Amino acid sequence: MVLFSFNEMKKKETLIGLVLGQIISLLSTFISFTTSELARKGINAPTSQSFLGYLLLATVYGSIMLYRRPVIKAKWYHYFLLTLVNVEANFLVVKAFQYTSMTSVMLLDCWAIPCVLVLTWVFLKTRYSLMKISGVAVCIVGVVMVVFSDVHAGDRSGGSNPVKGDLLVIAAATLYAVINTSEEFFVKTADRIELMSFVGLFGAIISAIQISIFERDALNAIHWSTGAVLPYIGIAISVFLFYSILTVLLKTNGTAMFTLSLLTSDMWAVLIRIFAYHEKVDWLYYLAFATTAIGLIIYTMKENDQERQRGGEVVDEQRKLLDEESGGSLRDSLIGAST
Repeated sequence: MVLFSFNEMKKKETLIGLVLGQIISLLSTFISFTTSELARKGINAPTSQSFLGYLLLATVYGSIMLYRRPVIKAKWYHYFLLTLVNVEANFLVVKAFQYTSMTSVMLLDCWAIPCVLVLTWVFLKTRYSLMKISGVAVCIVGVVMVVFSDVHAGDRSGGSNPVKGDLLVIAAATLYAVINTSEEFFVKTADRIELMSFVGLFGAIISAIQISIFERDALNAIHWSTGAVLPYIGIAISVFLFYSILTVLLKTNGTAMFTLSLLTSDMWAVLIRIFAYHEKVDWLYYLAFATTAIGLIIYTMKENDQERQRGGEVVDEQRKLLDEESGGSLRDSLIGAST
């Protein structure tokens, strides 16, 4: 009754989605843990931590794209705007580690779920059952509990200004919802290699400009020892793998599956904080985690056949519209090029 039935578990697509989702979850936890460690060492250069990851994406996928020489299926400035929002979302969430605990950052990621529902409902015309909406509402209660937990815990929460950090994470989660919904659109209507190439290229350019303006002094102040260099390399490789797997998951299982998969990283975040940081976790965290888990169970409960059939019809209509729009844009581009 919960999540998937036994027959659905047999489906290759579902199994691949579950495995990929958990790999992404572990990568997200590793990135958060490493970023938190850098913040503890006084290394506060948020954009520079993502720069190498973007550069790696541009190098690998850009080389593949140049070798294939495909026709560009989407407009370049759409990728630029998407990447700009992506860079700033990464900046906000990394900045948040300077003010709040890693546990709060991980738990507050579930704010992306209601944002995804609203965006897909408004722009992709997706309809959700009352059961799913109820599950989202319970998840939001869990988010609110995390914020109150940081207020209650005060300086024990592992940051200098927990409430400010929580607000930064919520803002970043909102932007990530926009990004993931847009990436699903491009993956299904354009090409994942094209998407990763442009995200890497524009991400590296935007990050380099932002670093040169805001983070030069912070980078010059860093003592570049092995302990400082290795975390940067680890984050770069993790970011590359994260986005590479993300595009596959979005194409096969959609944004909702990705967003729900990330929430399992909350469990790893709590374990890391207890065993690696040796910190005391406020009791409200456990209540918030339990509330969020209940909300997810409600959200993922199996719908009846009629609701699934209605959902499938909506998806089919959306795909037809997206194919028509993509085809129209491609024809316009070819006509413009020929003239």
